[in-house]
Order: sequence, then structure tokens, then C-alpha cells
Amino acid sequence: MKNPYLLLTPGPLSTTESVRQAMMRDWCTWDDEYNGLVQEVRDRLVKQATTSSLYTAVLMQGSGTFCVEATLGTVMPKREGKMLIITNGAYGNRMIQICDVLDIDKVVYGLNEDESIQLGTIEQILLDDKEITHVAMVHCETTTGILNPIKEVCRISKEHNKITIIDAMSSFGGIPLDVHQLQIDFLISSSNKCIQGVPGFGFVIAQKGELKKCKGNARSLSLDLYDQYETMEEYKGKWRFTSPTHVVRAFYQALLELEEEGGVEARFKRYRENQKMLVEGMSEIGFKTLLQAEQQSPIITSFIYPKDTTFAFKVFYESLKKQGFVIYPGKISQADTFRIGNIGNVFKEDIERLLQAVKKTVRLKGGITI
Repeated sequence: MKNPYLLLTPGPLSTTESVRQAMMRDWCTWDDEYNGLVQEVRDRLVKQATTSSLYTAVLMQGSGTFCVEATLGTVMPKREGKMLIITNGAYGNRMIQICDVLDIDKVVYGLNEDESIQLGTIEQILLDDKEITHVAMVHCETTTGILNPIKEVCRISKEHNKITIIDAMSSFGGIPLDVHQLQIDFLISSSNKCIQGVPGFGFVIAQKGELKKCKGNARSLSLDLYDQYETMEEYKGKWRFTSPTHVVRAFYQALLELEEEGGVEARFKRYRENQKMLVEGMSEIGFKTLLQAEQQSPIITSFIYPKDTTFAFKVFYESLKKQGFVIYPGKISQADTFRIGNIGNVFKEDIERLLQAVKKTVRLKGGITI
């Protein structure tokens, strides 16, 4: 069945027909064949994340936020420790909300959504507050599309002997990284992002030694990351509670297709070319990006509303949707923006078609004023 439109979003995103087709079979959660599939998914995830044998993958039901909450709520001891949360967007702010609900002691280094992280500030915070035990941040903040410097932040954090937690929801599988080389203890992502599966579960690539220290920490039964790990290890792929079987099978297919494409490096190249073509084309039409080029990820791009008072995002959105494209509204406080994703089963010819649709929409509106 042909999709009525292409999703140009940061996830859920447009998937291949073969990924969708993989869900057309039922599975038993207790069956050895299915649990073997889960184990293979876990192994393949670790291989995408690092060449080190020190890591494992833990799958967790729910959206990516479920995995973020499971991680924060499991790695932090109940009666000690403090978390430094570095945030320049909605998803870093969501970590703050999680800590508030779970009563996790924290300190926040907060910036505006279009501001880059200052490494000297992080260094000073860690020097001033010796009670900090964990450092958490978002890699690609899809609020704007900004790419944050995880390599440098993790290096500074480890120089101060901190546990590192990276929300790589919108970057893992689409931007090359090695968790061991970057000194990441817990990396969190989701099935429906750059690996190009469908929504239904998230996963954590965890340093095994650090994860094993977390037994008994969890503030939730269903979001106990350690207990999920222990069960998957002991019962060879069994989830503690009902798993999203069809989604797992689709994700396995998506992993195979990532490898067939040439791995993360090849996918990164495609995403980056998509984004470059998008920005150049939108600039020619008259749209400006929110971020500077050096801040920008290849995942999603924020564009500033034209100054023309006749521009209405809803009208713009609906016109593009009728032409076969769904984009995203903006999500920042200081400027009116909209966002266009560059990831998923999207290629340069799709971006070219989008640009033609934007030109058509603008022409029908009599042009725009920047």
C-alpha cells in the first residue's frame, strides 16, 4: 500500500515497504525463535555502537522517553548522588521533569534553544559542585536540530570521574559514534529514529560494569532497567512483560537494511546530503535557517518564519501535505519556526520534490518577504 505522504519529521519517520511487511506475522513472546531474534537485535545494536565487549543492549517497551526515565531512575542511587543536566532544548528539559518526578537531586546548566554548550562552564560546575555523580545531556536536540558536543562533554565528565548518560534518540544509527571511545556509560535511543524502524520500544547501550552497580536503584517496577537486563540475560532474550513482538521483528529488518546500505557511515552521508540540499534549496526560495551551519545536525533543520505577515504555517503545512509531504511545527520559545526532517527512507530526489512543492506553494501565495 502506497503511503499518502512522506514523513519529513524526526521520528516516527518514513520506513521501507520491507520494514512494514516484516510486521505481518504473529510471534509468541515465550518462543525460543522469537527470543533468539531479540538476542540478535541486542548483539547487532552493540556492534553498531562499539567494537568493545564491555557493553550490552537492553530493550524497553514504550517510547524513547520511557527509556530515558528508566535510565535516569535506575542509574541514580535512591539516597545519594546528584545529576548535572545540560540542556538547550525540550528534550534536555524533559530530563529535568523526570528528575523532579522521581525526586532525583540535580543541578541544571540551561541554555537557550539556539545556544551552543560552553565547555568551560561545564568544567567550572564540576569543579564547584563535588556532589555531582552523573552528567546527562542530549546529543541531537531536535527542538532545533542543534548537535551538541558529546565527545568533549564526556571527556570532561570522565576527568572528574562522573557517570555519563547520553540521549542519542535522534542521532544513533545516523551519526557515527563509538560509545567506548567517547566514554559513554549509558546511551539511549529508540526504534523509530535513524535505524528506521517503527515506534514501540527504546533501547539503552550500557556499560556492563556500571549497569551491574544499579541493582535495586529503580524507582519503578516496569521501568527497572537493571531488572530488564537481568531477565534478558538469564532467559536469553525474554522480556519481563509483554514485548512489542511485531515492532521488534520490523526493527530487526531495519537493522539488516542499515547494514545493507553500508552501515552508519553510509546513512550519515545520505542524511547529510539530504540536509545540504534542503538548506540550499530553501535558501534559494527565501527561507533562512535558525542555526548557524557549525551548530547544525543532519537530522532536522529549523527554518524561521518569513517576515511576510501573510505567511501562515497551517496553510503552508496543509499545502505541502496535499502535495505528499508532512513537516513539523517549531518548538522553541524565542522565534517562530518550522522544522523539516532529513532522515528516514528519504533520498535526494525526495528533497528535490519537496523543494518543488515549496516553490509551488510560495508562488501561489504571491511570494514571501524575508
